[in-house]
Parts: sequence; C-alpha cells; structure tokens
Amino acid sequence: MKFTDSPVIELSVNGTSLSLQQDNGSLHVGTSVWPCSLVLAKFAERWSSLIPDPNPYSHLLDFRSTRHRRRAVELGTGCGAAGMAFHLLGLTDIVLTDIAPVMPALKHNLKRNKAALGKTLKTSIVYWNNKDQIAALNPPFDLVVAADVVYIEESVGQLVAAMEALVADDGAVLLGYQVRSPEADKRFWELCDVVFGIEKVPHDHLHPDYAYDEADVYILKKKKQSQTDTE
Repeated sequence: MKFTDSPVIELSVNGTSLSLQQDNGSLHVGTSVWPCSLVLAKFAERWSSLIPDPNPYSHLLDFRSTRHRRRAVELGTGCGAAGMAFHLLGLTDIVLTDIAPVMPALKHNLKRNKAALGKTLKTSIVYWNNKDQIAALNPPFDLVVAADVVYIEESVGQLVAAMEALVADDGAVLLGYQVRSPEADKRFWELCDVVFGIEKVPHDHLHPDYAYDEADVYILKKKKQSQTDTE
C-alpha cells in the first residue's frame, strides 16, 4: 500500500475529525502521512471502547481507566496521526517524538488540530541513537507507539535499542508495520527476537476499513531475563 498524495488526510477517531497536512515532496519521509499510522490508529479505536470480556486487547488499549494513568511515547511521529488518535482515545499522557527536521510539520498539524485535541500535545526531538534525549523523556513508559519506522537497515539497531530503553518491563510496544526494505525487515526482526516476545495481531482484528494486505500491527513485550538467558 502506498500513501496518497492528497495534501490533506482526514482521519475520524471516535467521532472526532483530524485533519493532517502532508508534504510528499519534502526531503524527509516524516512529512508524509504513512498508511501504517492510520491502520494502527483505527485498530486501537476498534478495540479501545469494547467491554473487556470479548476483548483480547483490553489490557493494552483501556486508556480511560482511572486506576492507573498510562504514560506513552511515540517514536517517529511524523505528521502526528497515530499520536493524536491515541490521545483522542484517552491516552492523554503521551509525548510525540521525531527528528528536528520533521518538527515543523508535526507542530503545524498539532496547531491545526488543537480544537479537536483540546490542547497542544507534548513533543520532543529524539534521535534514536541519542541516549541523552531518550533519558530526558524520563522512561520507562507503559506504551511505546511506532508506525512505519523500519525502512533503513542502518537505523534498525538504534530503533530497537531505543524501544528497549523506553518501554517498561511490564509495558508494550505497539507497532504499525509494513515491509519497506527486505534487508531492514530481516535485521529488525532478528534484533527484536532477542529482546521482545512478538505477537502479530490477526488481520481480521484490524479495523475493517483499514485492513490492508501490506500493513500489520504487532505487540512487542520485553522477554523475562530467564527467557533471554536460555535462548
């Protein structure tokens, strides 16, 4: 699946409309709204409001529980589609991160959608190999969100290390995924398998209007130390 070249992408989340401006002519991939961010957002929307009994994701996507305030961070936020959607679903303590050149596009979209969001969401410049920037986010987080972030083999190790550093031992990484590079794909899953238990969401669990053959959602959870020791 390819992104649309429309200058504005509309995304409805729980009845609230987000309007995302993109620039596909930019030198930075983060200024486009990539499909996996929409797939991930609508997957979360589908399951976040269902009662727990028939819902296999209630432990992950129950953002409105008053018992425990969930903290989240998004890596490679880009135009902000997924992060804004998760905020609208009740994940109010979320910080959106990306590299410095993408920040103007992200902040423009946050300002553009401030009325829908009710506030301006927190942002932070984060390069995955910058340990000081990662530490400044004050991990660990209950949830790390990322969509369409695996496309350059050279950055895969930095990404997996950042996810490991940011997510709590009992937290999860929620990943929207599409193969962009066979080499990056192979390396990413090799490294993830060392650190995380990997659960692929069945395709029929995705939102029916956003269930594209090329896009998947994964849930990654840190392996217990005993698991890594025996592998």
